[in-house]
Amino acid sequence: MDFVKTEQVFVAPVISFDFGKNTSLTLEAEYLNTSKVSYSGIPADGSVFDSPFGRVPRSRYVDDPDLKLERDVVVLGYRFQHKFSDRWSIRNGFRTELENYQEAFDYNLGLQADNRTLDRVARFDKAKSQNYYLQTDVLGTIQTGIVKHDLLFGLDLSRINFTRKIFYSTPALPPIDFFNPNYDRPSLQFDTIVQDQEFPQNLIGVYGQDLISIGDQFKILLGGRFDFAQASYEDAVAGISNDQEDSAFSPRIGIVYQPIKPISLYASYSRSFQPSIAFYTNADDTPFEPTRGEQFEVGVKSEFLDGKLAATLAAYQLTKQNLVVSDPVNPLNSLQVGEQRSRGIEFDVAGEISPGWKIIASYTYIDPEITEDTRPEYKGNQPSNIARNSASLWTTYEIQTGDLKGFGFGGGLFFVGDRQGDLENTFTLPSYVRTDALIYYRRDNWRVGLNIKNLFDVNYFESAYGRSTVFPGAPFTVLGTVSWQF
Repeated sequence: MDFVKTEQVFVAPVISFDFGKNTSLTLEAEYLNTSKVSYSGIPADGSVFDSPFGRVPRSRYVDDPDLKLERDVVVLGYRFQHKFSDRWSIRNGFRTELENYQEAFDYNLGLQADNRTLDRVARFDKAKSQNYYLQTDVLGTIQTGIVKHDLLFGLDLSRINFTRKIFYSTPALPPIDFFNPNYDRPSLQFDTIVQDQEFPQNLIGVYGQDLISIGDQFKILLGGRFDFAQASYEDAVAGISNDQEDSAFSPRIGIVYQPIKPISLYASYSRSFQPSIAFYTNADDTPFEPTRGEQFEVGVKSEFLDGKLAATLAAYQLTKQNLVVSDPVNPLNSLQVGEQRSRGIEFDVAGEISPGWKIIASYTYIDPEITEDTRPEYKGNQPSNIARNSASLWTTYEIQTGDLKGFGFGGGLFFVGDRQGDLENTFTLPSYVRTDALIYYRRDNWRVGLNIKNLFDVNYFESAYGRSTVFPGAPFTVLGTVSWQF
């Protein structure tokens, strides 16, 4: 991508302590620094579709190369586990995430009537978040004759506080010619504050689960979770303040029947609850409703070739209410869809056919539909960026003996079908087939490898926010790795 450059530093030390055979403590830390030139996609007209002015290369850049993101993330935490006996144990973990970022970027408003001049808006965000997570689980096993209970009881607590200031530029970012861009512009000053936001959020979750095994053929899962979420929102610039409390009980039920050893039949039902994330608010700055879901699934799992291959075939229906999606008018805003239903079938097979030869294959069919919405123009449409058909095949082989022992290679095909590019279903992202490859050599504790993505340099599009913003897929890419395990 023209002008786009990303530099990242990531460090993740882990230290583990064993206090005898029943107690362990793991300390974890992460540091991530990111510096990159912002990129917000390109219009579909002239990239996905032909234009009177031709098509632009996928490397075309219509943002401003002087606008950048600077981000620092620090994560600290621990995981503690203690066994009281062979049947009962406790797990406790804590994690804190501290993030600071500032990003100057622009986004597309769409092409003008001449179909080549692109309107843009420049924006500067300065934000920080302080997130804390504490989770405790008690696990136990009770055996009564042929009936075995694997029990889990847990509590998790979360505190999330996100603050953000949003500025627009003076002067406004000028339009750009999509087909012959000129990046010269006057100096921008981000001195017009439009939002000064704070999103504190507290979450409490209490859950329990009983996995009941009856002999070798039946397993029944009974579980449930109660969530309570308390959040508030304040914008000092607009003088807006909102408080919100939500709660929900989410059951989970499943059954597995194994008529013969290599075949397992299963069915499950579950509900889900996801409070609104602090980043997402309505256009009037009011918080979104929580996203709620309900899923039914049935399937069969089997093993072949004496356990060398495992296959799963599943059918499901997933319904979600208040799903947060990108606003087709303004990709930096979000809106909630009343209800989205997806019905589908999934098939996958994986295993080691012979020593050194491994294979993974999958196929997915999804029938998605917006079944309810306050906007009548969306009802009955397909959600954007969801392919009805997708499939993949990946295989590798590693030489097991001789002078070339440890030498491996492989490749795979990844197919993604047509997808709607916006909620109005006004255009379609075309299907594509991408080919990846791998070659490596492993010896003792060392491994050297090359991963090749998009081997034949296929031009394709991964996703879209709407007609004004689509995202091309990566071209021919080579990633080299050297690793040492000890």
